Amino acid sequence: MGLPGWARLGPGVVKIIRQKSHLLAVRGGRPVEISAVSARTRDKDRGVNLTSYAWEDDPVVLATRDDVDVFVELMGGSDGPAKAATEAALKAGKDVVTANKAMLAMHGQALAQLAEDNGAVLRFEAAVSGGIPVVKSLTEGLAGNEITRVLGVMNGTCNYILTRMESAGLPYDVVFEEANQLGYLEADPELDVGGIDAGHKLSLLSAVAFGTQVNFAGVELEGIGRIKIEDIRAVADMGYRIKLLGVAQMTGRGLEQRMSPCLVPETSPLGQLPGGTNMVVLEGDQVEQVVLRGPGAGEGPTASAVMGDVMDIARGLRVTTFGQPAATLTEATPAKSATPAPYYLRMALQDKPGALAKVAAVLAASGISIDQMRQYGHADEAAPVLIVTHKTQRAALDEALEAMQTTDVVVGAPVAFRIENL
Repeated sequence: MGLPGWARLGPGVVKIIRQKSHLLAVRGGRPVEISAVSARTRDKDRGVNLTSYAWEDDPVVLATRDDVDVFVELMGGSDGPAKAATEAALKAGKDVVTANKAMLAMHGQALAQLAEDNGAVLRFEAAVSGGIPVVKSLTEGLAGNEITRVLGVMNGTCNYILTRMESAGLPYDVVFEEANQLGYLEADPELDVGGIDAGHKLSLLSAVAFGTQVNFAGVELEGIGRIKIEDIRAVADMGYRIKLLGVAQMTGRGLEQRMSPCLVPETSPLGQLPGGTNMVVLEGDQVEQVVLRGPGAGEGPTASAVMGDVMDIARGLRVTTFGQPAATLTEATPAKSATPAPYYLRMALQDKPGALAKVAAVLAASGISIDQMRQYGHADEAAPVLIVTHKTQRAALDEALEAMQTTDVVVGAPVAFRIENL
């Protein structure tokens, strides 16, 4: 086995192989050993001793060594060395295990086809929701189902921020900085709080669930930066919690993929999900609903997922990358929020007669009816107003929100969050 990339996951994989060598050999029917490694620098303290392994400065060279039959790519990055080394390994007929969601979200179709063309397998359990075996569940355990919907919380950092805001009563900016100090955020925080990281994961699960080519560009993305502590408190009063929720489903208008803040019932499994935990819900025509919950990140859980793929290869299990031959994956038409839903709206209105009536008229003109409305006390000229609509199309809501900007009563841009039916 060749192992490049040591920023986070490499030490965890080494620890499992060293500490559980006998167990792995018994379960896999053959020894599992590291033959060579690669990283940017040799002398960095990584918490594990690598001197017993051969060293390659170039991961592409590592990928094509004769004593490497499985290439475990842990470098990260959608292009660059990670992609070059993965392609080299597949072209050489080496099996590849990767935790690189960005690379697969951008190049998954081509890499899956390259693997099949060269008699290799490409596995990526560790790329989606850490230690939760969701890819294996879709490709194997639920292979007899027509999947109707995939949804879940797929970024532990965002879930930590939102649950911490609620439990401590702290505003977003304070908790964001706290998460940063704890090392929870990526070097580019927007990957986490902007929903990009979770969107990568959702696009991969969509491909497996619906037999489509990976289409990250078709994922509607909205991060958590617009959520205020006032939203957290208000939705709690209504019996909801806010989660960065990924949803994918095939509709009559095409494949709907969205990663955005949503309200979920506080009593639901997703509503009760704490801290950095992830949860993925799979719905199929035979099983109805399967709920998978576990750690979404971290050295141990992610290394566990890597080794799960390595062990399948050791056992001789040859599964196509996305659960069916790459040539049979269809190019789905993206559908923007095709499924109607109720929405939570927050806005500030000029405190003058007729302001609420104008907003209600704008909503009615777009065919949107109001289910609930609350107005809170205020100290300035702008009055905070919360509205929950009945089910509506997102396109109709966008039309109404745009029209509100032309009135003289709405201060700033309204905020809208979908209420998801679970």
